[in-house]
Amino acid sequence: MGGFFSSEGKELGLGSEMALEKAKELVSSNPVMIFSKTYCGYCKRVKQLLSQLGVNYKVIELDSESDGNAIQSALLAWTSQTTVPNVFIAGKHIGGCDAVTGMHSSGKLVPVLTEAGAVATKSS
Repeated sequence: MGGFFSSEGKELGLGSEMALEKAKELVSSNPVMIFSKTYCGYCKRVKQLLSQLGVNYKVIELDSESDGNAIQSALLAWTSQTTVPNVFIAGKHIGGCDAVTGMHSSGKLVPVLTEAGAVATKSS
């Protein structure tokens, strides 16, 4: 019997297919979605930055979830990213800590977050 395949054609087991569906549902229903681990310093840095910017985001701590390993494997098949944090904004895969902090340093992060409806614009 054959397995399921990700959008990149990598074969997934049934548990990973369910985890991929869960990850895609979370990404599509949250303007900013972070797949994280509680002990990861890079994850903490991204969450701290987004909190300082006043961003409304959803976090799944993979090391606290019963299906966290399956979700991380599914994310690897989907995004080709092996590490956390794995960040999505407006359904688009952004990447990890370096990608998010790089966008912020270049002035591109806040406009993308604002367009996604994840941060309130300051009125005068």
